[in-house]
Amino acid sequence: MKYFLRSSTTILLLLFFLYADCQQKDSAQAASKTNVFHYAMRFLKRNTSDTINQQGLLTTKSETAFKPYEGKIIRHIIINQYKFERTFTDTANRINYFGTRLLNSLHNTTKEWAIRQDLFIKVNTPVSAYLLADNERYLRSLDYIQDARIIIQPKTGSPDSVDVYVITKDIFSINVVLNQASTGKFKARVEDVNLFGAAQSLQATVLVEKNRNPASGVGLMYTKFNVAHSFIDASVSYSNISADLRDGTNDQHALAFSLQRNLVSLYSHFAGGLILGDFETFNNYGKPADNFYDYHYSLFDTWVGYNLDVKKYLINKTYVDRKFVSLRYFNSNFIRTPHQVADKLIFRFNDREAVLGQVTFFKQEFYKTNYLYGFGNTEDIPHGYNVAVTGGWYKQSYLSRPYIGVDVNRYLIYNKGDIVQYFLRAGSFFNHWQFQDAGILAGAAGFSRPFEFKNLKIRQYMRFSYARLFNRMGLEPLGINNTFGIRYFTADSVQGDQRISLRSETISFINYKVFGFKFSPFVFADIAALTPEKNVTNQPTWYYGLGGGLRTRNENLVFRTAELRFEYFPRTAYGMKQFMGRLTVNIQFRYNTNYVREPDIIQFNNDDANNIF
Repeated sequence: MKYFLRSSTTILLLLFFLYADCQQKDSAQAASKTNVFHYAMRFLKRNTSDTINQQGLLTTKSETAFKPYEGKIIRHIIINQYKFERTFTDTANRINYFGTRLLNSLHNTTKEWAIRQDLFIKVNTPVSAYLLADNERYLRSLDYIQDARIIIQPKTGSPDSVDVYVITKDIFSINVVLNQASTGKFKARVEDVNLFGAAQSLQATVLVEKNRNPASGVGLMYTKFNVAHSFIDASVSYSNISADLRDGTNDQHALAFSLQRNLVSLYSHFAGGLILGDFETFNNYGKPADNFYDYHYSLFDTWVGYNLDVKKYLINKTYVDRKFVSLRYFNSNFIRTPHQVADKLIFRFNDREAVLGQVTFFKQEFYKTNYLYGFGNTEDIPHGYNVAVTGGWYKQSYLSRPYIGVDVNRYLIYNKGDIVQYFLRAGSFFNHWQFQDAGILAGAAGFSRPFEFKNLKIRQYMRFSYARLFNRMGLEPLGINNTFGIRYFTADSVQGDQRISLRSETISFINYKVFGFKFSPFVFADIAALTPEKNVTNQPTWYYGLGGGLRTRNENLVFRTAELRFEYFPRTAYGMKQFMGRLTVNIQFRYNTNYVREPDIIQFNNDDANNIF
């Protein structure tokens, strides 16, 4: 069976690459069969056509609308803000009913000065198509902006000058989320993601639970976006109801401060971040000593990166291949370690310290599309490649080892509108002249072109992945209770060193609204096979998740997608039920559009940065 898994994985990956090769219709001569590296780089850098148009749908390159005005001088920047009765998809149609009027009366519109602080452009400077495309995408990524457009208007009588109109539409910023309401427990969160319209967020979470001592607790977080036009987001938070590292019980007390600056544009020089935190558990639930993981640790985590040759990009706009270098230091120090851990190598509960450097090679242009995660709003998806090579020194408990890893992503948009991402992650520690905690994760994910049927728009989503760990020492084993396994499979006792998974979902969008809410029915099937560690027969165990449900969202409201899901697990693990019905509110359905991120070791069980479709 192990040979079957390896062979089938290799064949599937080859089919994925061959499919891409056929679809692209590249006119260049084939690379030498013996030059694997040259072929790989040619595949990574291959291009597709610029635009795909279908009636009622959008897939177009972000900079296309700005290129005719390249080099013209910006004379004025005018800010326009849509209210809730207007939409970007049909600006002539106003939705004027009690709901929109109520939202307009309660909402604090983002201050014009806050919008201007989020702009990369200035008056009396030349138009840069890529910079404007980056700026439009950045505005759409803000938590308090629903959608954004930048429009260029030539100035009559001045052929070398233009006016730039920046049009935004806010999200209704007040959000109330009921996490749980049952006999003996109540948990809810209230937040304003754009407090006073000044690009700042305040969030409060309240927990009341009968079996807890004290019975009530609170979590608070304040964030100021884009401090003083620096594009640095600053946050401070306190909570005595955080989820602990052991089983997610609300008994961790946490105090944290963070600064984060993303590489918001191809023409930005710096990115980086800083996190300071103190985390401690208290036995609020009266657990027996053997079941309570008593710990206290502090965290210091900082990184900085520099975008190379920015001046060259400004001079030569056709040069789109980028290089970014970064360095990170972090120290997670346990002041008090759970007695259950003792001297064991358990990644979550071990002291960790690292110095990691990274070089990222990327060419990421963005397309504007819709009906992927959203319900018709503009969404930004990458096209190009991103290769990050990471190396450095990493200490976990008593293990002090050098590390090297690579994260390769290829993003393609085919001529008919199919969207595909290929990914490969591999990394290893070295100790005593041998590989330790080595692993590989490879696969592909994508959305089909949109199909229209009467009042429905339909896409097919699929993701395939294969993962394998070798000589595991300190890393967590592979599991299926994560994004690379089966959704909402809650048991963490199913572990192994080899995993293969396939996720399929058919998503439809109904052209119908109820009080501003749009609806998206879906059906899905998740399949995963896991081979336990040190298994004599190497026989994998297969798990399945089958079901369907309904998602809904009002794009004017800050709370994100709500999902009603029904799922059946033919095979379960301890503590699980075969049938599950779940209502989840505030699901984040948005692809991460950051060009780069902090250096880190390769993760095989999660995708915290949301880098994979």
